[in-house]
Amino acid sequence: MSGSSPQITVRSLADAKVAIISSSWHLDLCNDLIAGAQKGLAQASITQIEVIYVPGSFEIPLASQIAFEKGFDAVVAVGLILKGETPHFDYVCQGVTQGIIDVSLKFSKPIGFGVLMCNDMDQAIARSGTAGSKEDKGYDSAIAAIELLHLRSKK
Repeated sequence: MSGSSPQITVRSLADAKVAIISSSWHLDLCNDLIAGAQKGLAQASITQIEVIYVPGSFEIPLASQIAFEKGFDAVVAVGLILKGETPHFDYVCQGVTQGIIDVSLKFSKPIGFGVLMCNDMDQAIARSGTAGSKEDKGYDSAIAAIELLHLRSKK
């Protein structure tokens, strides 16, 4: 772990429409990340939330683009990519990361980045927000997206 999350006061953003886009791989863990994201969005009084499942993390950038085209204000992207024995891990991690950045910049809309890229399941669980975990990257990602929505709405 690289340290604790920043302390951010969550401000209301009740009129925001947010998509939580999740990989379907490692679904139990992804559902914990989704729960964390929902908790963060609820703290900002956001009720217009849609959870969208895609086959894998590689599909998250395109699903985010489609969500923005359909009028969502922000996306919280969650998933888990586990390191295996081949370079596939590196390519998927790079593709997902770059794709999410590209979509966010293209639409000038925030995407909270909650896609875990871990060496093993223990690392993933420690970051998943499940009972006993040290971090909740689903929650943290939602808060990041909310903060950027506030920044975007400032005139």
